[in-house]
Amino acid sequence: MTSKRHVITGAGSGIGLALARRLAERGDDLVLVARSRARADDLAGTFPAAQVLVADLADPGTLNGLGRQVDGGVDTLLHVAGVVELAPVERLRLADWEEQLAVNLTAPAVLSRELLPQLRASGGTVVFVNSSAGLSAGAEWSAYAASKFGLRAFADALRAEEVEHGVRVSTIYPSRTATPMQEKVHEQEGRTYDASRWISSDTVVDTIVHVIDLPGDATIPDVTVRPVAPRPGA
Repeated sequence: MTSKRHVITGAGSGIGLALARRLAERGDDLVLVARSRARADDLAGTFPAAQVLVADLADPGTLNGLGRQVDGGVDTLLHVAGVVELAPVERLRLADWEEQLAVNLTAPAVLSRELLPQLRASGGTVVFVNSSAGLSAGAEWSAYAASKFGLRAFADALRAEEVEHGVRVSTIYPSRTATPMQEKVHEQEGRTYDASRWISSDTVVDTIVHVIDLPGDATIPDVTVRPVAPRPGA
């Protein structure tokens, strides 16, 4: 298989880190987006062959012009980064609302726009790693779920617009996955975290890799990944 070039957000931990490792191990080229120079240095140490670009997803304007910084073409754009802060609406801080919308929704929209010329040229694929919270919203999840519902709508619109240009768009909806973010969620919920209860990052990565490796005659618009035996609160 010919190596591909992937642009990935969120490669510093969780699903994004597992995905970047999997793609690097098979010899693909990586372009990683880091929120700060210090973070970029950390990623460069982990992935010495990767191109690392600095842009803060919490400040989506820093993504303007990023497409021109990428060395070479782009076969896939993988939106994996995300942030979450749980709170009931009565105690929802504006700063937390704005950060979740910026990182989870606005930044992916801007980055997708920036890389459309390369993706059209390659007949590439855009993958949005959404969440089960992008399909249904529960108490205290208003801000995060709103950002993920919005991401779902953006992906649907992008898919409809880009089909004539040969760009495939897929959304993956993982249920609770054993990541540092999930550990933080459990802390916010006041629950004991047990990674063995949840989907592994590698399982989600298996799904992502299957989507991006599909032959050119097919696409998977949406796929949901859930535990075999759902547990209360999943």
